[in-house]
Amino acid sequence: MYKLIAIYKIPNDIDAWEKHYSEVHTPLVKKVPSLKEIRLNRITGTPRGASDLHVIAELVFENKDDFKTGMSSEENMACGKDLFNFAKEIVSVHFAKEEVISL
Repeated sequence: MYKLIAIYKIPNDIDAWEKHYSEVHTPLVKKVPSLKEIRLNRITGTPRGASDLHVIAELVFENKDDFKTGMSSEENMACGKDLFNFAKEIVSVHFAKEEVISL
């Protein structure tokens, strides 16, 4: 699996952020071609207590070609514009190739 991972710090106005993320940003993301699924990881803390992170979002693609298709799409460009309008100061974006280690 190939992923775009967005790591969000805790926003100043959590309610406004959540509203925008669910009502505006997520519908845009769902339009990205070849996207298999969206995984939201809501941060609940660290071994030492509180965290400065709010959400880690994973946009999952089946393979490298699907990832390239999604990332180069107009729909993804619209997501990027929206992302930097509502979360520019609190987000970092990363690309990853998932490796699974079996038990």
